Amino acid sequence: MTERRWASRLPPTAWDSLLPALLLLHVLTMWAPAELPVAAALTAGLAVPLVWRRHAPLTVFGAVTTAAAVQWMVGVQLPADIALLVALYTVAANSGKRVTFVAVVVVEIGAVLACLRWTGDGAFLTPFTALTAMVVAAAVLGVNNRTARAYLEALRERAVAEERARITREMHDIVTHNLSVMVALTDAAVSAQRRSPDKATAAMLQVSETGRQALTDMRRSLGVLRTGEPDAARHPLPGIAQLETLAGQMCAAGLQTELDLDGRYPHIPATAQLTVYRLVQEALTNTLKHTPAGTRAKVRIECAAETVTVDVTDTGPSAAQITRAGNGITGMRERVAAYGGTVLAGPLPGGGWRVHTRLVFGASAESA
Repeated sequence: MTERRWASRLPPTAWDSLLPALLLLHVLTMWAPAELPVAAALTAGLAVPLVWRRHAPLTVFGAVTTAAAVQWMVGVQLPADIALLVALYTVAANSGKRVTFVAVVVVEIGAVLACLRWTGDGAFLTPFTALTAMVVAAAVLGVNNRTARAYLEALRERAVAEERARITREMHDIVTHNLSVMVALTDAAVSAQRRSPDKATAAMLQVSETGRQALTDMRRSLGVLRTGEPDAARHPLPGIAQLETLAGQMCAAGLQTELDLDGRYPHIPATAQLTVYRLVQEALTNTLKHTPAGTRAKVRIECAAETVTVDVTDTGPSAAQITRAGNGITGMRERVAAYGGTVLAGPLPGGGWRVHTRLVFGASAESA
């Protein structure tokens, strides 16, 4: 494990220097003194540019092919010719199809010239086939590397976009809900200040607690709240168990809310429970914001083995329905889409508003 960490700290240039160093060492130790100067110079021309192949692949390819042309004219065969394949691979891994095709043609011409010069009579086909196979392999590996990197980059960008959308939804729900509750509680405190100071004080304390809850939820959504922090224990991740507290909070803000919970929910995944909580929170917040005093709301949650059904209705007047229709519905639909659900939101025949959805999880979700 330590060796891997040490290796990961090495810059790419250090790894790219390894092959040139080995090729130069081979020439210095294996070649005769009389031929050593020319062989060493040509090996350096072929191998040393590879050190910068990641930074300037086309420039390095040009330098290596130029050195190979000089080598062909001098008539010296060297193990350093492998640098051509490395340079071709780098071009294919970092350039488009046209540039890669031109690079393959250049190296293939070099392979033909090398076979014509250094193979005996009747022995052209076998070395030519072998060299061509290596040229094609180097190009294909490079193209595959480029494709894989592009795919991983696309996945990374998609993950970033999804995380940004998740944070946006969380911030919308957290800020909209808590600010709406705080405004309602503040108005209630102002109204009760003279005739009932105790109620005004209780309302302001509730405002303070709501603000702390909002700050904690925001920190959690942004990933800066640690599990061991006191606020994390005081304000756990919202789920079905917190719906009763939510209903009480809405009642304190002036929206009489009834909660009807049918079935057990410990088996429901935490992410699904959070989705249920946010759906109810958004629906009740819209009711609180867009309906007059005296409106009543009812929340019904039905928990089954692999599904959970959410139904939120209120008695708000029909005049407020159009205003409410566009608020948060998009966020709701994005949340439930992960569980194969759809959001039905609209006015009720006898007046009022309804938000309904059904989430699927477990084996049914996997097979869907």
